[in-house]
Amino acid sequence: MNTFSLKISPSFALNVRVWGEQNTLAPTILMVHGFPDNSLIWQKVAERLAPLFRIVAYDVRGAGESSVPKATADYKISHLVEDLAAVIEHISPNAPVHLVGHDWGSIQCWEAVTTPLLQGKIASFTSISGPSLDHAAYWIRQGLLKGSAQSKLKIINQLAHSWYIAAFHLPLASKVTWRIAFNKWPARFTKFKQLHGEDFASQANDGAQGVKLYRANFIERLFKPQQRMTDIPIQLIIPTRDKFVTAGLFDDLGQWASRVWRHEIEAEHWVQRTHPDEISAYIREFVAFIEH
Repeated sequence: MNTFSLKISPSFALNVRVWGEQNTLAPTILMVHGFPDNSLIWQKVAERLAPLFRIVAYDVRGAGESSVPKATADYKISHLVEDLAAVIEHISPNAPVHLVGHDWGSIQCWEAVTTPLLQGKIASFTSISGPSLDHAAYWIRQGLLKGSAQSKLKIINQLAHSWYIAAFHLPLASKVTWRIAFNKWPARFTKFKQLHGEDFASQANDGAQGVKLYRANFIERLFKPQQRMTDIPIQLIIPTRDKFVTAGLFDDLGQWASRVWRHEIEAEHWVQRTHPDEISAYIREFVAFIEH
């Protein structure tokens, strides 16, 4: 693995990791992590794919070894997509990349594949445990207004799984929620799988900064969603025991994406850590299919 710092501006840089550097002629797979992670969350998957592909992952703004903006507004999705575009332009200026996103990484990748900024730069997108915020807002709105009783139950179920999002918008509640539910949850409450601190030394700070992603984006997208469509091939991987993102969020995806392949896997939220062989196989097969 090779690591380098990509300067976005004189005072702002992203930490980028590359596996399979020698595969200069192979397709490039760009992996984007979520909250409260950094790019090392992809280590196991990257190692399995590196013999065949050039694998790139980076610490998003505020995480890992990347620069940490102070203002909440600096965490808006538009800035995240601009960072993504800068990484793509640097690592693969002449060929489209295959995106893989998890959690907030997937959320920002949905933005990337449904906006013109990266048109022609993305060959495919594998989405894991992260919907488009706009799609989610429409799903809630349409389901509550016109949906069946079953649809409404799915919405209520997702809202119950999203309890922490409301807390993240309140300064004191945000700190307590982060420490209890994600960082310092007692071992006996094992339904929340902790990441291993020894593998992610920056996790506490990543989480403390990462709550700004929620504050900068959720309320605006919930009340003012945009219709975001794409013809880019989408592979949807749904961990069926995810405690944060339920499968119902993707029920209406067909109205937004024209080419979708959907897989379910019996796993929890951080499926790339617990099931790297399966996730690697899904990505490998999908990229090979799109390339040929």
